[in-house]
Amino acid sequence: MTIKEIQNIIKEFESSTLMSLELETKDVKIKLSKQKNEFNEKRIEEQPQKQTKSNYINEHVIEDKTHTTIKSPLVGTFYAAGTPDQKPFAQVGQKVKKGQVVCIIEAMKIMNEITSPVSGVIKSIEVNNKDVIGYDQVLMTIGDLVEK
Repeated sequence: MTIKEIQNIIKEFESSTLMSLELETKDVKIKLSKQKNEFNEKRIEEQPQKQTKSNYINEHVIEDKTHTTIKSPLVGTFYAAGTPDQKPFAQVGQKVKKGQVVCIIEAMKIMNEITSPVSGVIKSIEVNNKDVIGYDQVLMTIGDLVEK
């Protein structure tokens, strides 16, 4: 199995409604899961860093106590505003409150509101309006709210 074939399998899995997939050939064994829990995270940390997919995930973990990242909970299309003529829900430098809608992700004709998990200031928006995004992709970063 070639790298291109493996990448195609992963891409198709991400856009499907499947929650897990196991595939084994005589040379390759692939396990994919969209379910995130403490047990899976510990298993990934304890496994040797041989697989390309887990290396990719570990390289992009942001551990900064002054920033919080908002990641996509599903595969879909990112929308910064409710309609094309409305202003964006969130912009860089804007203060947001915990629970405030910061964007919409459309998946299978359903509009899913994504809310801020914390109060703070939008430090960066990592995707553009109408971008197709993947599961667990970083959408934006929120910094701690500093009151003066």
